[in-house]
Amino acid sequence: MTERTALAEKLANSPRWRHRYLPPLLRRAYLAADAIVAVSDALADDLAAVARIPRERILTIYNPLVSDELARLAREPVDHPWFVPGAPPVVLAAGRLTEVKDPVTLIEAFAALRRRRPARLVILGRAKDPERTEERKAELYALADRLGVRADVDLPGYVHNPFRFMARAAVLALASRREGLPAVLVQAMACGCPVVSTDCPTGPREILADGRYGRLVPVGDPVAMARALEATLAAPPPAALLRGRAASFSVDHAIARYEALLAGAPA
Repeated sequence: MTERTALAEKLANSPRWRHRYLPPLLRRAYLAADAIVAVSDALADDLAAVARIPRERILTIYNPLVSDELARLAREPVDHPWFVPGAPPVVLAAGRLTEVKDPVTLIEAFAALRRRRPARLVILGRAKDPERTEERKAELYALADRLGVRADVDLPGYVHNPFRFMARAAVLALASRREGLPAVLVQAMACGCPVVSTDCPTGPREILADGRYGRLVPVGDPVAMARALEATLAAPPPAALLRGRAASFSVDHAIARYEALLAGAPA
């Protein structure tokens, strides 16, 4: 069994009956498995607490997010006028245009940053319902217009290869209200791109090692996000440091952990 979602956060926004019935059902099902894996230590702690599963029964194996293919894709060219030498730095975000990803707070943070220095914001992704993407983009563009930064905000929609953008962005921002293990942070670091993230449940604090590899800010705080982006643009961490951390989430590393688990799992 593998757990990839913060159960406590989901239960907090669920009907009351789930609080009573779901945890014991989870406990019974998970304890029947030969092995229990969570994709982060934080998720393992969350599962143990919610389902009352002994913490030692849960093993952490990070998702396989970094590969040679990612490095190849990162080298592909970007056909976008903002990613050229001498242009203002680009703040990049990548994810669905949903409330959980909180693009509203990100745009508000960017507007605060833009009042202090030249910069541009590119948000890659579409709505949860692809048919609502243009409607959602219009809402976010309207917000950017009200904040006076419409000319410096671009929403290209879904792109097949976001890694080429990560390799050329000045910083990647994650404004999420909750995550499991946010792949975009690891993938950006693998491209040598500095990152700033909300300290949301779960994953960012663990990936960034309590802020060693990127600044963490409170959820829903555009002022704190703007300050962290400004500080990161002024003094980005070395790309080699970021790539070294991302190597912990490589395909080879995950395969080795799963092979060892399967070889040692009881029949």
